[in-house]
Amino acid sequence: MTMPTLRRFLTSQAQPALDPNLIFLLEDVAAACRVIARHIRDAAFEGNRGAMDSTNVQGEVQKKLDVIADREFARICSNSPRLAALVSEEVEEVTWLKDPEEGDYLLYYDPLDGSSNIDVNLTVGSIFSICQVDRDGNREVLIPGNRQICSGYAAYGPTTMLVLSTGQGVHGFTSERGTGDFRLTHPEMTIPAETSEFAINASRFRLWDEPVRRYVTEVRAGKEGPRKRDFNMRWTASMVADVHRILVRGGIFIYPADTDNRHDGGKLRLLYEANPMAFLIEQAGGAALDGHARLLDLQPERPHQRVPVILGSKDEVERLRDYHAAG
Repeated sequence: MTMPTLRRFLTSQAQPALDPNLIFLLEDVAAACRVIARHIRDAAFEGNRGAMDSTNVQGEVQKKLDVIADREFARICSNSPRLAALVSEEVEEVTWLKDPEEGDYLLYYDPLDGSSNIDVNLTVGSIFSICQVDRDGNREVLIPGNRQICSGYAAYGPTTMLVLSTGQGVHGFTSERGTGDFRLTHPEMTIPAETSEFAINASRFRLWDEPVRRYVTEVRAGKEGPRKRDFNMRWTASMVADVHRILVRGGIFIYPADTDNRHDGGKLRLLYEANPMAFLIEQAGGAALDGHARLLDLQPERPHQRVPVILGSKDEVERLRDYHAAG
């Protein structure tokens, strides 16, 4: 079975043909993810486990590997000649690399998603999104997700995977042992419309709005409840891990607004968490909402804006939308 490398796929199989400068940038992203995977694998030997004596712009305690992953993303991807700016979860201000020209790229990224799982050896990841500058001199980075030209993530688990979409479906690449090459192992990833699996932090039940409580109460009731079938709950506290599972076998991921996070807008960041994952989910045949509206249609108001996120198998996402609409 032929498994083309990422480069071969991007240069000869991606349709329509991609801008060479976008290919250069995606190869830099892949290189950064390989380096981050190595840092995670060797963290115990390099003294890079545990937390820093610092917080990021969201006020969250930074792990040592959060800082390392952000540094590697910036160092490696800044080499791309048409990359104009970096928007990172770990950095308060936008990092401009050049005077923007029409067609230049903007890279948004969460360098290390789920870093609280590192010390217990569970899957973590990196998330990224790419948009383009629409005119010379435009320094606007608050761009709706429906203008993304590419998004993806790396999953650092039993194997290192890179999953991405350039707007023509979703494809998964696995890093080959020895060479490090990413090879196409999961072509045309799709999400079934129906599912019997859901991912949510059930410990927050008391904080949820009634539509979310209603949904979770119904699926937990199983065969004896209104849904007439059993559901399994999965939750890893790593968005990458939960979304990857949905892309492989279906499911729904729910991180709603609740009484604890509503004043912040929600929990997950729009530009470099919700938007890239929503793009992938829709490309794979699923749906992604904030509860009411399509995530990709939201107009960002600030670089680190937070939003509620409901995404995955279309039938379940639409059911939750209907519950929100009913109040």
